[in-house]
Amino acid sequence: MINNCRILVLALLLLTGATQVTAQTAKQVLDRCAKVVGNKGGASASFSMTAPRMGSASGTISIKGNKFTAKTADATMWFNGKTMWTYMRKNEEVNVSNPSKDQLNRLNPYNFINLYKKGYSYTMTKKSGSYVVTLKSNAATTASVPEMVITMSSSTYVPSVIKMKDRKGNWTTITISNFKARNLSDAAFTFNSKDYPKAEVIDLR
Repeated sequence: MINNCRILVLALLLLTGATQVTAQTAKQVLDRCAKVVGNKGGASASFSMTAPRMGSASGTISIKGNKFTAKTADATMWFNGKTMWTYMRKNEEVNVSNPSKDQLNRLNPYNFINLYKKGYSYTMTKKSGSYVVTLKSNAATTASVPEMVITMSSSTYVPSVIKMKDRKGNWTTITISNFKARNLSDAAFTFNSKDYPKAEVIDLR
């Protein structure tokens, strides 16, 4: 009986230690990923997205810090860190707004690099040359993103799939390809009316 108890205690200690190491390693992996994605000059990639409320879309995205520009067949969005312009090709209309954090989390797949450092716990698995990190908010009922799953290359730390769950339990899945570090001008993240002379600008701020 004593030997069995010792074995059980040892197993529990090993399990606890393994959990701590996994959590620490997951944080380190996310730090490496954030460093790659947060390249000082910026980055660009292709993406495809499926979401319950927005359906499916695909296009390209450029990022620099908290700025981003996303282009699909139907629309183009520019966000300069404060203001967002959304150009709808079908009706030649540009909506101007100051998006909320929830909106930015849904629109910018790379926004996780600004979220994960505070208020989340981490677990990680490794398979087929990829790290799969699951992040769960410590305030799941109030967080704009209660849960995320990020799949990234174990050699380059470039993310390939990002899944985000909203407060209603709906998952948005974003698949990323052709990621490249770039040197992008800040002007690339602001709407230029000269490029769209026929567009009607509607200020919703």
